[in-house]
Amino acid sequence: MTVPFLIWLFIFKYLPLTGWVMAFQKFKPARGMFDQEWAGFDHFKFLFKDQRFLEILRNTLAMSFINLVLGFATAIALAILLNEIRNLKFKRVVQTISYMPHFLSWVVVAGLVSQALSMEDGIINVLLMNLGLIDEPIMWMGIGKYFWGIIGASDVWKNVGWNSIIYLAAITSIDQEQYEAADIDGATRLQKIRYITLPGIKSVFIVLLIMNLGYVLESGFEAQYLLMNPMTMDYAENIDIFVLRYGISMANFSLATAAGMFKTVVSFIFLFTANKISAKLGEARLF
Repeated sequence: MTVPFLIWLFIFKYLPLTGWVMAFQKFKPARGMFDQEWAGFDHFKFLFKDQRFLEILRNTLAMSFINLVLGFATAIALAILLNEIRNLKFKRVVQTISYMPHFLSWVVVAGLVSQALSMEDGIINVLLMNLGLIDEPIMWMGIGKYFWGIIGASDVWKNVGWNSIIYLAAITSIDQEQYEAADIDGATRLQKIRYITLPGIKSVFIVLLIMNLGYVLESGFEAQYLLMNPMTMDYAENIDIFVLRYGISMANFSLATAAGMFKTVVSFIFLFTANKISAKLGEARLF
């Protein structure tokens, strides 16, 4: 039964890796794949000497780190809070509401975020002004230093409910006798969360962390592409947008391939390093 999926994986994931050879060529589409002028490591040297690419790498790492930290923290917190709700109807309503944004397209989410942060009638500016925290509306979408936070908050709003599902499943697998024993010993809710719930989902957290470290240079594409503008481009552009700009807009396929190859290799190294460190520490590991 797994054969069709393995065939799909080979055709769409591994076979295209032959295109990596373009990173070492001065690729011209009119010629054959192996009838090109070879460039060696020139494109990689250009990347690491180009100040703009280094800024893009900074943006990618910063947004990935923000999404990683906020994603884990909010998903675990929501799962624990949902687990503590005793009213099943209310719990289901909250779960449904928290899951729904995950199924929205980033096109829709980008429109909602832009509207919420609008200077004219955006709910964020209206709320902050009514609370007396600001004196005049802030142009959130036009100030680069706010862009990373906007992306992080948008990603949390969209995916926190979906990300919490696996933690809820892990919590339900914890032996309920531990909670009963804690009740007999007079433990409070916070103590049960600290000494039973959190240790109970530790292995799941570590496995997910290892997997997410493999995507450390995958800060996203749709959100950044849809929300960025000329005023925030210095903070918004990441490696995926860089690859699109050079590979499609400028037809520099070799440089775009080199950047994409660099991203993949670094992610591969992070994945295996994190897994090895986890194994040495005696914690759960991916393989």
